Amino acid sequence: MWSVTESQSARTAWPESPPPPWPAEVKATIWWHRARPAGRALLRSRTIPITVVMVIDYLNSPVGPYREVLASPVLRRPGRGMGPMPRMSVPFIAVDSETSVHGGRTHWHLPKVFAEFGGDVLAGASVSGEGASGDGWSVSTQAKGIGPSFPIKGALGFAQPSDEGSLLATARLTGKARLARVQVAASGPTLGEWIAPGTHFGLQIVSGRMETGPSSLLSGVQV
Repeated sequence: MWSVTESQSARTAWPESPPPPWPAEVKATIWWHRARPAGRALLRSRTIPITVVMVIDYLNSPVGPYREVLASPVLRRPGRGMGPMPRMSVPFIAVDSETSVHGGRTHWHLPKVFAEFGGDVLAGASVSGEGASGDGWSVSTQAKGIGPSFPIKGALGFAQPSDEGSLLATARLTGKARLARVQVAASGPTLGEWIAPGTHFGLQIVSGRMETGPSSLLSGVQV
């Protein structure tokens, strides 16, 4: 089971959130690259050495509008009960909504922490926060869309570790997207080692509707 300094928090009480599903209108910038050594160190026999990172603006949701950044250092391969799609396993996720922190931890076993956001996820965005040890972390992006937008329909799968196995969840998305180039900088004792600096190929969700469903337990299979 992954343990990440930035994802720990001594705080245990957060405003309660409603159960899933969570429908939301969103826009987002997503990018990916080959896993760096710190990410590849998390590889198991059925993982893919690709790091996926995204900054998301939830324009509305059951807990109101909020923004989010998440990182999946490697992907989980399909099969063995995981379903037909690769799934993200997310040891780092931060939001600017206290109620969303509760929802992520309670409903999907996502280790959400609170952070401060600035800018626009489709242009220049910045996120910063503090880990349990007092070490600061930050992510900043400068994104530029390439070409016209096009319709998109699909799903994002998650697989989160738990004491009993893996918690699986799916977020289904429809909307419009475009290709993008994303200039990235990141710092922090682990986050800065996962996310490669520089310019990466990516995708922007310029408008979309996403619904994240409830999680289900896959007993005895760990991510």
